[in-house]
Amino acid sequence: MVHILNEKNSIINQFIAEIRDEEIQKDRMRFRRNIERIGEIAAYELSKTLEWVNKEVTTPLGVAVVPVLKEQPVLATILRAGLPLHQGMLNYFDHADNAFISAYRKHHKDNSFDIRLEYLSSPEIDNRILILCDPMLATGQSIVKTIKALFEKGKPSHLHIVSAIACTEGIEYVKRHLPDDITLWIGAVDEELTAQAYIVPGLGDAGDLSFGIKN
Repeated sequence: MVHILNEKNSIINQFIAEIRDEEIQKDRMRFRRNIERIGEIAAYELSKTLEWVNKEVTTPLGVAVVPVLKEQPVLATILRAGLPLHQGMLNYFDHADNAFISAYRKHHKDNSFDIRLEYLSSPEIDNRILILCDPMLATGQSIVKTIKALFEKGKPSHLHIVSAIACTEGIEYVKRHLPDDITLWIGAVDEELTAQAYIVPGLGDAGDLSFGIKN
């Protein structure tokens, strides 16, 4: 299932407009915060699909019965670009366990590339809800390779993927290479990829915009 969050007008469209705007992008702190806000909205929408149980909460005046999450998810992110989106999710799922994965494109002279994984730190994920955050879902290759590496640690009860901007080609790649019972939460979808596999119109390099240009 794919949820496109900007299909209905809401404040998320303001944040998506700002992360795309090359003038506003010059304010690095604002860019990170807007990505974080998108993560918060995605967390709120995603939370509606999770399991809840009633809990008795003692107040100064009595006892209230309040629905609370049955279990906390595991939040995973691809370093480094995914950190602001991850923080937005963590602001809402603040008791979640966390996983971090270093994945990057190794480019070749012919414009092809392969995905390299160099670091993976993860809690137990077997039979747990797993949420993977990556701000850009372009070709889908890094997400698929990351998830397959996480699956070597265990099989989650359900997998959610959260991205601020995705390309149609990347969404279709994920659908072809991962189990059918996954859920994608996408801020906005663009149709085009460049020869270097960057999303158009997209927003540029989310990692560089958040943390500075890498060598």
